[in-house]
Amino acid sequence: MALLEAGVEPVVIGLAMGLLAYAYPVPRSRLERATERFRQFREQPTAELARVARVELRSATSVNERLQQLFHPWTSYVIVPLFALANAGIAIDGGVLARAFSSPITLGILVGYVAGKPVGILGGSWLLTRLSRGRLQPPVGWAAVAGGGMIAGIGFTVALLVATLAFDGAQLEEAKLGILGAALGAALLTWLLFRATALLPRRTRIRALLGTSEPLVDLYVEVDPERDHVRGPVDAPVTVVEYGDFECPYFGQAEPVVRQLRREFGHVAYVWRHLPLTDVHPNAQLAAEAAEAAADQGAFWEMHDLFLDHQDALGPDDLIGYAEQLGLDLDRFTTALREHAGAARVAEDVDSADLSGVSGTPTFFINGRRHYGAYDIATLSAAVRAAGVRAALATPTAD
Repeated sequence: MALLEAGVEPVVIGLAMGLLAYAYPVPRSRLERATERFRQFREQPTAELARVARVELRSATSVNERLQQLFHPWTSYVIVPLFALANAGIAIDGGVLARAFSSPITLGILVGYVAGKPVGILGGSWLLTRLSRGRLQPPVGWAAVAGGGMIAGIGFTVALLVATLAFDGAQLEEAKLGILGAALGAALLTWLLFRATALLPRRTRIRALLGTSEPLVDLYVEVDPERDHVRGPVDAPVTVVEYGDFECPYFGQAEPVVRQLRREFGHVAYVWRHLPLTDVHPNAQLAAEAAEAAADQGAFWEMHDLFLDHQDALGPDDLIGYAEQLGLDLDRFTTALREHAGAARVAEDVDSADLSGVSGTPTFFINGRRHYGAYDIATLSAAVRAAGVRAALATPTAD
């Protein structure tokens, strides 16, 4: 209200607040602190501990995400529709159309959105690619970049806001007509572009949409066959990395999906990395060290499978029993457990998880790209197929 009364457009403070409310990944330290507060409340359910636990849980996520969850229903279903109704209404007749499409305001908006947006986005991407000599380039094909530029020609709420600030009267109506006409034209051109792309030969179409550049990598520490635990061909075109906790029930639910994935895709390498969530799973750290002790005797995957079949029995005696069941050298195994010989190796995986922004299990990376969303067989299979197509396109073919 103060800005409005002072003659400053209030949208300025909205932009400033948007810059202040930045997003960031949840660090494991905050998750552990929130878990500890909740455990204290579970043991002693008082109003004060409930308040503290609630504060810790809220602070574990970024302000940006909390505000988005709080305001999204209001902005999407109340504020934006009201804004559109209040600002987009114009009476269209023959005279308005004849005047508007000979108006430099309407024509300028149409050209700026329908032609300027795709030219700016496509041209800027191409120029950056040329200036960097290919080191920086879009992670998708040029048809997808052009389509993104064209669809960006649809302007609505912000465009109407700017038009309202810049014009009034008949000029405002001409500007609004230009904005609505540009939205229609941009949508039509985008549809035509992708319709034409769909008619191309399959390999050309895939290359035009997905490109051949190396994708951005989310996995901070690359897979090293000499160090990592790998199942499947180490030179496979698709590598799936999973950060897991042997005691985590969600990891246990994901394991049958991983096994089915490996059966269906023989060209996939599966990599396991440790992320014991010690604040909620008391036996996870020792189980991880036991797996490393088994790895020293060439039985990592056998121990891995036993742990997953007995997630509710991972105490010290259970671990020794599994080693005996696998026929391992018990003296060597128990000595490794007692001296925590595998702790450093597990810590390396935990550090790599932190560097990659991983805070929970299971978390998957497919060819270095983090997999977001569900980890059912249909979703993971689709992600593996897409990664396989990208890998095939990136592989040069013989003439």
